[in-house]
Amino acid sequence: MSHAAENDLFQPYQLGGLTLANRIVMAPLTRSRAGAGDVPTPLMETYYAQRASAGLIISEASQISPQGKGYIQTPGIYSEAQIAGWKNITEAVHAKGGRILIQLWHVGRISHPELQEGGALPVAPSAVKAEGQVFTGRGMVDMVTPRALAIEEIPGLIADYRKAAENARAAGFDGVEIHAANGYLLDQFLRDKTNRRTDAYGGGIENRARLLIEVTEAVLEVWERDRVGVRLSPLSPVNDIDDSDPEPLFVHAVERLDALDLGFLHLVEGVTGGPRETGHPFQLFRLRALFKGTYIGNNGYTRELALATCAANVADLIAFGKPFIANPDLVERLRLNAPLNQLDEATFYGGDARGYTDYPFLAGRTDG
Repeated sequence: MSHAAENDLFQPYQLGGLTLANRIVMAPLTRSRAGAGDVPTPLMETYYAQRASAGLIISEASQISPQGKGYIQTPGIYSEAQIAGWKNITEAVHAKGGRILIQLWHVGRISHPELQEGGALPVAPSAVKAEGQVFTGRGMVDMVTPRALAIEEIPGLIADYRKAAENARAAGFDGVEIHAANGYLLDQFLRDKTNRRTDAYGGGIENRARLLIEVTEAVLEVWERDRVGVRLSPLSPVNDIDDSDPEPLFVHAVERLDALDLGFLHLVEGVTGGPRETGHPFQLFRLRALFKGTYIGNNGYTRELALATCAANVADLIAFGKPFIANPDLVERLRLNAPLNQLDEATFYGGDARGYTDYPFLAGRTDG
């Protein structure tokens, strides 16, 4: 590979009106460090500011309403205190020359009454229980059968996304990513394993994609098109999600999103967290060909794969997840081909500064 091609990953990139310092994206990473009231904390401010050398940070998923919550200590973007907490973070990232978007989240059925207001059942497109457990105040507990959303509730749900997008503006974010991946609510509506509805939001592909498109249109009432993106994971089974025929479904969804002139499409390539190869005949690069905006490739990228993918113009931006946990200066380490810090998986979720803001920079600094 030529030296010039190698440098592509480290060159500036125009994401609509945003100039990114490089093509390396910090992927959304749930870390469960929010404070009381799911308010972002000063510790989170340190964490994000340390990683501001990323061309773009996409924040950890943040629930659009109390109903959208599925794990303890995840931040929200619906209360004034949460907006104020996030504003401290966006200002700290901007002070270091970084760019940061917020990921808007509703978990749907991946929750538990212990995490819901008044002990309510989690909501979903249909009353189909997810196999698996969820992290509550008393540890891991089995998920329950959710309540199917009534069609009369859907306008209110869309309004929650619109309001969260407004709150993101107030908090100083550079844009928003709509989380429609990894088996959460919008993905549950898309896929036929979880969507058994017979109304306008269920049945055929167009109906199952309807909520995603209506949510995206609502967010676009608040934000410029080039500041909005959607994350999809067409072949990932995480959170007990599946579809009997994903290719026409996701081709339709991406064609509809492309028609809205969205800023970017963020694709989890393969199974979330690996492997990239699923053995499914659906070749995800088809989706990139259907989308004229910025394409962010995500999932298991090494330095070599990222360089090659950028050089071949297979993706515009490359998102790294776990490497950013342990390497606040990941961009510099990738540029120099320097060794990476070892991950401490025991500190991924919850806890304090340990395994969060204490990973060393090159030369042993922790302040960047």
